[in-house]
Amino acid sequence: MAAALAHDNLPPATYGCSPALLLNSPAVTRSVAAVAASAVAGAGSDGGGAGGETMPVSTVFVHPIVLLSVLDHHTRRQEGAGRVIGTLLGKRDGDRVEITNAFAVPHAERGDEVAIGKDFNRQMLALHLRANPRETVVGWYATAMPVDDGESKCIVDTSSLIHEFYAGECDDDPIHLVVDTGLRTDAVPLRAYKSIPVCVKGEPLANMFHEIRLSLRSSDSERICVDRMIGSASDPDGAPASRDEGAALQLSMERLLSMLETCSEYVDGVVEGSITPDDEVGRDISETLSSVPRIRPEVFDKMFNDSLQDLLMVTYLSNITKTQLMIAEKLNETLGK
Repeated sequence: MAAALAHDNLPPATYGCSPALLLNSPAVTRSVAAVAASAVAGAGSDGGGAGGETMPVSTVFVHPIVLLSVLDHHTRRQEGAGRVIGTLLGKRDGDRVEITNAFAVPHAERGDEVAIGKDFNRQMLALHLRANPRETVVGWYATAMPVDDGESKCIVDTSSLIHEFYAGECDDDPIHLVVDTGLRTDAVPLRAYKSIPVCVKGEPLANMFHEIRLSLRSSDSERICVDRMIGSASDPDGAPASRDEGAALQLSMERLLSMLETCSEYVDGVVEGSITPDDEVGRDISETLSSVPRIRPEVFDKMFNDSLQDLLMVTYLSNITKTQLMIAEKLNETLGK
């Protein structure tokens, strides 16, 4: 696969794709970027071409929850489906795009034709925006399309059609995220693309997909979950549900108590004159203490109980949703036979 030939020390690759024109995959000695650049330069001398424009988005940040959502969608795909697609949510800051969430969108591909569940996409988007009003549609994801000999392609003919649909759903140019689920190595490759139309004498000829920089970014809660998943990877049965969660809480509280004792000893030493005071350390301690809210015990108990009830309700609803999805999958398998 062409994407597998790209290395970190090489410039991002450029792929052309359209129902009317599909540029061939690059050879090792000459990349598609060079072929496309020379083709666009030749077209530009004739008075056309859009390849000279610079891309506004230079970096894409992806959160782990997005990757897990894509892999879960791929695992639950219908039998015989080549790939799955979905909507990417996040925010745009200048030339950087941060992808924080994603949801699956049903679609079907038959030859050069694509059918996308537009109503489903709008309904899911409305529900997501009610929970996260600050997120916007920033693009779409897809898994790599499997081809013969166990290989897969990141960009195919129908990618242009889907990209045009999401161009109407986004405020700016959409980002295309590709997840290669072939598992030919011990990694799950991620690729982010930006599409640029190629025109010759004012007529659109193809869409040129240009790979842009991509990196993972985790929030504190996501980092905790990922660390827990990595820690349980050595267990052949995974992380058992019966694992004592109180042990982890006890360890965390012991670490917190140890840090508080260290700070207390430092303050006592400065007051007694046995330790030389450090202005930076003093400011850090002051900012930490001022960030702790002063709450009466009865108010804290009420907040804790309300949060616990909300957590139990969310857990109950998620279990109901999982059960309903399992029943729906069984019904689809039965009716499909």
